[in-house]
Amino acid sequence: MGVQDSKPIALVAMGGHAFIQSGEAGTIEHHEANARSIARVLMTLVERDYRLVITHGNGPQIGHLLLQHEMSKAESPEMPLDVLVAMTEGSLGYILQQALLNELRAREIRRFVVTVVTQVLVDENDPAFRSPTKPIGPFLTREDAEGRRDRLGWAIREDAGGRGWRRLVASPKPTRVIQADMIREAAQAGHIVVAGGGGGVPIKTGKDDAYQGVEAVVDKDLTSAVLAASVGAELLIMLTSVPNVYTNFGEPDQAALGAVTLAEIEQLHADATFPPGSMGPKIDAVIDFLHKGGRRALITDAETLPLAIQGGGGTHFVGKL
Repeated sequence: MGVQDSKPIALVAMGGHAFIQSGEAGTIEHHEANARSIARVLMTLVERDYRLVITHGNGPQIGHLLLQHEMSKAESPEMPLDVLVAMTEGSLGYILQQALLNELRAREIRRFVVTVVTQVLVDENDPAFRSPTKPIGPFLTREDAEGRRDRLGWAIREDAGGRGWRRLVASPKPTRVIQADMIREAAQAGHIVVAGGGGGVPIKTGKDDAYQGVEAVVDKDLTSAVLAASVGAELLIMLTSVPNVYTNFGEPDQAALGAVTLAEIEQLHADATFPPGSMGPKIDAVIDFLHKGGRRALITDAETLPLAIQGGGGTHFVGKL
């Protein structure tokens, strides 16, 4: 891997929507342009001598891929969900890796970038498998959805907005990132590592203790927390669409949080301050990371990150004192 150093590791977690801005169709040109913007922002951390591990979501991309499979099902065999997650890890990792390499070259910074198709171990007895709740893929007619339920064993649910029926899959908690040691060694050697895309490919231990893929999706934020702790990251950064975490978000009395202790954020979370479908998983990830020994965490948007790294913006969390 090369010579390791003691410079701090920062893990940056960004959503799949970072590659597709609001109002964009999600073409490859959009993905590449947004990746270039992200790469420029991340250079702030590189220039401050952080060793970087980057994770990303894949929500829009896995949806598009499932739709493509749906439209071509008469012509080509369907792939299981774990394989599709791996496909998005590779494609989005390539796009981001190339943007980072080009930005490094333009700045004459000698660092390598590597993308890791990451396997994430889950517990096959996780309660999430008994009650799948994560909607994925295209909207289907009731007849088609029920046919797939009967033929393929899908869990299905009608969309609350009346747009049709969708497949539901389990979203189990990650217990271990299989490639964590290699990712840590690569980061310590000075390489930028893109890993855990879409939460990573969920796997379980099957017969003879062999790994096998699971038809599920793992929350990207929770995987990021597990990976950050596993690689010994000093700082966990969660990039989102707003510059701060807010109490009473969207209300007239919303208030931005600046610096927050672990105890304070746990109390706010216990009071159901953060919606489970948006900021909630990020707060869960921050709490998990700090409990596992992480020193600091930051939630902000990409535009605010350069200032936030200097303490001038974003919501900062500190672990046990």
